[in-house]
Amino acid sequence: MGVASAEREQLSDLFLEVGPDAPTLCEGWQTRDLAAHLVLRDRRPDASGGIMVPALAARTERVQAEFAAKPWEELVDLVRTGPPRWSPFSLGPVNDLVNGAEYFIHHEDVRRAVDGWEPRPADPKRDDALWRTLRFAVKRSYRRSVVGVLLRRPDGEVIVGKQAPKAVTISGEPGELLLHAFGRDEARVQFSGDEAAVAEIRGSKRSF
Repeated sequence: MGVASAEREQLSDLFLEVGPDAPTLCEGWQTRDLAAHLVLRDRRPDASGGIMVPALAARTERVQAEFAAKPWEELVDLVRTGPPRWSPFSLGPVNDLVNGAEYFIHHEDVRRAVDGWEPRPADPKRDDALWRTLRFAVKRSYRRSVVGVLLRRPDGEVIVGKQAPKAVTISGEPGELLLHAFGRDEARVQFSGDEAAVAEIRGSKRSF
């Protein structure tokens, strides 16, 4: 099973466990909203443009609300079954490339929205896939930063997120670094560098 499929399955199980009204790290969204977003993304690419383009947001929100109105078990089943067979996202390698990080992040958005969360144990297959995602996403994630950013995993490998005279090194497991890069503050990472630069990164806005 690929990373995307494994994360999808685990998130679907978690959705059923916590119910439709549980908190998430996505501002303003409960689990029902998050599930509807994932189904929209998988099954209605014609209506998903508003995720990235504000001018198209009204249609995206309308279609997402239609999915959110479905019975919870039916909505979760749509998440679990994933993209339809006609979608290129249903193909294993494409699914992992497009959805691996997406489903990992949203799985953690539910797990870490409550007190007492702990990172999941390291998983070499998953962590290497997330590290590959960081390689092409990191510069966009930290594009607004006024200081340099280096991401370092435990084996010492480094990705340059932003080049600047003053740089901060952010260290952690690949999944933790991915979560930070995509704007989640609930990530177990360590910062090293100039004190003012570290404060700048801690307070920065990050997104893909």
